[in-house]
Amino acid sequence: MPVKKLNPITPGTRFRVANTFEEITCNCPEKSLLSSKSSTGGRNNQGRRTTRYRGGGHKKQYRIIDFNRNKDGIKAKVVSIEYDPNRTAFIALLNYIDGEKRYIIAPQGLKVGTEVVSGPGSAPEIGNSLPLAEIPLGANIHSIELHPQQGAALVRSAGTSAVMMGKEDRFAVIKMPSGEIRRILASCRATIGSTSNPDHSLESIGKAGRYRWMGFKPRNRGVAMNPVDHPMGGGEGRSSGGHPMSRTGVYAKGYKTRSPKKHSDSLIISKRKSSNK
Repeated sequence: MPVKKLNPITPGTRFRVANTFEEITCNCPEKSLLSSKSSTGGRNNQGRRTTRYRGGGHKKQYRIIDFNRNKDGIKAKVVSIEYDPNRTAFIALLNYIDGEKRYIIAPQGLKVGTEVVSGPGSAPEIGNSLPLAEIPLGANIHSIELHPQQGAALVRSAGTSAVMMGKEDRFAVIKMPSGEIRRILASCRATIGSTSNPDHSLESIGKAGRYRWMGFKPRNRGVAMNPVDHPMGGGEGRSSGGHPMSRTGVYAKGYKTRSPKKHSDSLIISKRKSSNK
């Protein structure tokens, strides 16, 4: 999936790097798989703002994605590859032979007209979903379950994939995109291949207005505030503000927020690659 550099005919297009959307084959979503999606503007159920710098943005409709892939043994044909405003990867519309239609996260290289199938005994081909116990070593996988029948929870964003490293007893050893190596129950399912839209990280928004269309408002820096408003506020001139932290005083840039007694630590073989070395 290539990207295109726009000619600088306006200030907004001078630094704009856009997606060509060459893989998209249909611009009209399946109406039966659409659901309304309301915007909160950063408010909770009491109407109080709990997240700052949110609001506005273009109206979206949610596409109901089949993360479980529980129609075992029933073949489906890929009808179209579509854009989803709620996620970075593209989605694929499947038409099962019994007439049902479902959306899945589209793997890279999945073409219209390809047949996919899920369940035990399926071939380890792109787009097929099968238990980790039946996936060959070295295969790239995505949409991985953490618990059996829970639905895909890991490796769902654009251009990501995990690698099947090995199998130990009732666990499969998976290398995550972050570099972490962990065990996952072999009865959990995953989809073969890497997710679509791998060049998403190369895109450049180009102007602040596009960020407003996404539902984000301008963010004020903590060092520009007064001491009463932020721990990094105050000072004479352009002072740095000390160690970076949040408005509530939680340290950033290296402060570990993961609980040292987290239950799943026993399943992690190797921690993810750290940027602070």
